Amino acid sequence: MRQGGLQQPRSHWIIRTESFCWPTEARIVLRRLNPLIRPGQGGLWLIIAETPDGKKQDIFVVDYHFHIWNAAKENWLRPDLAKGWINCFYDYTKALSPKEYVWDWDTYAYYGEEKALQDVFGDGHVDMAIFEPQTLMYFYHKGFSNVDAIAGYVKKWPDRLVMGSRWDPRDGEAGKALLEEQVRKFRIRPFQMRNTKLYTAEWKEENGGMSRGWRLDSKEAFDFLEKNRELGINVQVAHKGPTVWPLDKDAFDIGDVDTAATSFPDMKFVVTHIGLPRLDDFCWVATQDKNIYAGMAVAMAFVHTRPRYFAEMMANLLYWLGPDRILFSADYALWHPKWVIEDFLNFELPEDLKKEYGVDL
Repeated sequence: MRQGGLQQPRSHWIIRTESFCWPTEARIVLRRLNPLIRPGQGGLWLIIAETPDGKKQDIFVVDYHFHIWNAAKENWLRPDLAKGWINCFYDYTKALSPKEYVWDWDTYAYYGEEKALQDVFGDGHVDMAIFEPQTLMYFYHKGFSNVDAIAGYVKKWPDRLVMGSRWDPRDGEAGKALLEEQVRKFRIRPFQMRNTKLYTAEWKEENGGMSRGWRLDSKEAFDFLEKNRELGINVQVAHKGPTVWPLDKDAFDIGDVDTAATSFPDMKFVVTHIGLPRLDDFCWVATQDKNIYAGMAVAMAFVHTRPRYFAEMMANLLYWLGPDRILFSADYALWHPKWVIEDFLNFELPEDLKKEYGVDL
């Protein structure tokens, strides 16, 4: 990162929004704590949110679902699939972001380490971010997210970035051996390499053909979960949400998480994207399996363009799960955490939903 690349935010500001419920006003004070990346490059700022009635709360922000991806053209293995994948991401971003946060396509395809750190930690109010890689080796030469590249970032910033890996039961014994090697190499802090991303809809060449996904409740997946338990990897982050072209919607169904969570009660299962568009299914499963958590990646972005829809999601999650099992993510670089966090701090549930569900933010 270039010397002086991080810009210090203003010491405080007043954010005013006209919500669909009533006008709200929140004051956010940023208090400097300690160096952010390197001496002389700005500092870590803690959000102190002050509500109109004068109450203050320090907010330490952990984003559980963070990416530095590479979808640049030179990384395309199967160009039609690789291009279609990143274009689908880009369409989601454009549809839900404020216009000033939409990048040009080339930057979006590959923005790199420096921009990511500036956006998330320098400008975006995030204090720690957790990597959840998805490799997509059928689409990209070096993977959409490259685990070894991620490890390089984490080794440079081990107290701000959290290392996560991934596994796929179709990788067999070689996949288990790789997980073991990654724990040995990358657990440079006690909290590192404790989580893995599970992409059950990922395509893979197999037995001379092409497999279009796998299930978390299969015998092969259970063997991998046993290996994770042995290695101390106790957080499984399953993508169960919106379909990304060209993957199959049915492969993101949450039913297999229910079986796995019941069978491995000592593990935590984060359903990232809260099962959308199957939120009702997710809530009914998660209310009985107390080791299932609601991962708000993607869902958070609706706070800006679809506030009523977002309010209904939050009301359901608070009613069924309670606040302690709801995890924040802006899902960078799909969305920039600065506007997501600021919009959410100013967000209020409508009175009718508060009354119907008996909950509040």
